[in-house]
Amino acid sequence: MTDKARPFTRSRHDRMIAGVMGGIARRFGWNATLLRIVFVIVSIASAAFPGIIVYLILWLLMPEETD
Repeated sequence: MTDKARPFTRSRHDRMIAGVMGGIARRFGWNATLLRIVFVIVSIASAAFPGIIVYLILWLLMPEETD
């Protein structure tokens, strides 16, 4: 499967909490640690961006990757 055809899935191996950021980073070919840092900074800096709620929704909606 190519990277562009890869669906959004939570990572089983690159995870800190639920694998959401690891899965998104893998889907787009980004660095997972950098994505996590950006997500936390944006979530803290912006009252209009409910980062925790978005993360929880993604955790519930994104399936976990299969081997």
